[in-house]
Amino acid sequence: MLQQRTLKSLTRAVGVGLHSGQRVELTLRPAPPNTGIVFRRVDLPEPVDIPVNTTSVCDCRMATTISPGGDPGAAKVNTIEHLMSACAGLGLDNVYIDITAEEVPILDGSSAAFVYLLQSAGIELQKAPKKFLRVLKPIEVRDGEGRNLKWARLEPYHGYKLAFEIDFDHPAVDQTGQRVEFDFSSGQYKRDIARARTFGFTKDVELMRSRGLGLGASMDNAIVVDDYRVLNSDGLRYDDEFVKHKILDAIGDLYVVGYPLLAAYTAYKSGHAMNNQLLRALMDQQDAWDIVTFEDEAKAPRGMAELAPAW
Repeated sequence: MLQQRTLKSLTRAVGVGLHSGQRVELTLRPAPPNTGIVFRRVDLPEPVDIPVNTTSVCDCRMATTISPGGDPGAAKVNTIEHLMSACAGLGLDNVYIDITAEEVPILDGSSAAFVYLLQSAGIELQKAPKKFLRVLKPIEVRDGEGRNLKWARLEPYHGYKLAFEIDFDHPAVDQTGQRVEFDFSSGQYKRDIARARTFGFTKDVELMRSRGLGLGASMDNAIVVDDYRVLNSDGLRYDDEFVKHKILDAIGDLYVVGYPLLAAYTAYKSGHAMNNQLLRALMDQQDAWDIVTFEDEAKAPRGMAELAPAW
């Protein structure tokens, strides 16, 4: 049987929020089978649990934000996508995440530090079948037209693969890879995707900070680009780091559905809001998906049964 996974022990991290600039502590803990990923705001007078699912997403501007039942007036956790991406990349089903502020720490701007934290805690198999959400027919969302067109699509696939294309019309970004495909059956998430950092443009910084965003951003946790070039002295980690970060984000955004996907995801200029719109469109069509398990591991898609190697 292909089994669910949680952590063997707890692990902690301290950092700052990318947008809030606030200091925040995270404690990642084991959770029982069928719990899913649950954030817990432990800084409030009464701790508030926020189970991650499609309807808990309450805001997708600049990042993915969740609250109980998606209530915009309730307690929130912002910028969950990099940590969710790491959980998906390691095949973790059940984790409690205690957090002492409203935003997940940005750490180095990628998911690599979260991967390291999760693997340092160890990954444990649980006595319950791992559940997958299998896409049964194509679902697509689109917005705009011509130069402004963007879209995202899910299609049936016996496995999980993602393809993403960007178009920023910017000299520094245009010199790098514009399209990337990553298949969980043949790639290694930690090696191929996890180290890709978030990025921002200096021309947007003043506007963002006037809106109370990007207060914790620096060259230690983001790729910073002016009108012509990358300003970070160490350059890029991958030749196609910009588009790989969009894949990293998409993996995290899609994992809010509550199960690993069996699907092919393809997107052009998509973002957090469109990724969530795609999931909601999928969930609204009851005949477009089902939940499956694999009693016989040999029948599971390649790459789904292996535990991620330890560091």
